Amino acid sequence: MIKVAFICTHNSCRSQIAEALGRHFAGGVFESYSAGTETKPQINRDAVRLMKQLYGIDIEKAQRPKLLSELPPIDVVVTMGCGVQCPYLPCKHREDWGLNDPTGTSDEEFIKVIRQIESNVLSLKERLNAL
Repeated sequence: MIKVAFICTHNSCRSQIAEALGRHFAGGVFESYSAGTETKPQINRDAVRLMKQLYGIDIEKAQRPKLLSELPPIDVVVTMGCGVQCPYLPCKHREDWGLNDPTGTSDEEFIKVIRQIESNVLSLKERLNAL
């Protein structure tokens, strides 16, 4: 199965949401992973709360912040739009989603980013399913 890694600087918010939504919506098409160049001690509290509220997904149950070195070999790398140069990870395909970090914003703004991630995951699923 295709392995997709969602990469963000701290692996605490957008990439964690993308990993969870990838598993939720596209688990039959690709395996989802996430990692960062650094890690925070825990997943963003608002991300945890809103993912439970919107999807009934407890992202802390199966996920934790991870470093890039913990990833298996990856086929597709998706960067979240961190505004920093992500390190090179060997892969067959790479794309950047250009998402703003919702940390510290209102729930409304945070939910907009979550819904955009959902839309992007579904689009990626369709594209990879067509291969």
